[in-house]
Amino acid sequence: MSGHSKWATTKHKKAIIDQRRAKSFAKLIKNIEVAAKIGGPDLAGNPTLQDAIQKAKKTSVPNDNIDRAVKRGAGLTGESIEYTTIMYEGYGPNGVAFLVECLTDNKNRAAADVRTLMTRNGGTMADPGSVSYNFSRKGLIVVPQEETTEDDVLAAVLDAGAEEVQAEDDTFEIITEATDLVPARTALQEAGIDYNSADVAFVPHLKVEIDADTARKVFKLIDALDDSDDVQNIYSNFDISPDVRAQLEDDED
Repeated sequence: MSGHSKWATTKHKKAIIDQRRAKSFAKLIKNIEVAAKIGGPDLAGNPTLQDAIQKAKKTSVPNDNIDRAVKRGAGLTGESIEYTTIMYEGYGPNGVAFLVECLTDNKNRAAADVRTLMTRNGGTMADPGSVSYNFSRKGLIVVPQEETTEDDVLAAVLDAGAEEVQAEDDTFEIITEATDLVPARTALQEAGIDYNSADVAFVPHLKVEIDADTARKVFKLIDALDDSDDVQNIYSNFDISPDVRAQLEDDED
């Protein structure tokens, strides 16, 4: 699941959280393996691997699992790691735009899974380019609000390529050009500011506000896609107001 995921702020029962955590662990491990394969196991020379490990640790992936993933990806165990990144485009309920990023060792399986999950949950596939033009590839850093302020975050990243800082629930989201992600992350570290994740993400140019009924359908589609082992990140252009978010949280009470 992408870092840019407002749907994660809605409440979930413990069983669902546990199930999601297991899926999340597997996907975070896959990210580490790919980063280690591409850039090697040395954290100092591989910022992508450093970020993948940081994100995994923030999600409580055990250190032993992380170490094994680094070794597998770097080829130190003799295992072969072969994944391909594929982006699928589509529309969810009420025309909400979707980009579905897969990291897979079987392109045919991934394509069939995404198409089936979209169709069964009120979505439709779209031609390449028909949705992606609405998104830009950006750096996205998520900082917890509990130990810092927006002014402190702004002061740290303003001269390091940050385009904007947004308050989102209990986090601050820093948007940068994709090429400025590492400098902005480094600026936070030098300022002593902790961050949850630093990823390249696809950010919509314009967001579309949706009502509670549409949001329920959109979340159902997101949950279905996220259950696929091949789906690594889901990006969308929907937005929900505080009132709609309150209605969704009431559904879980």
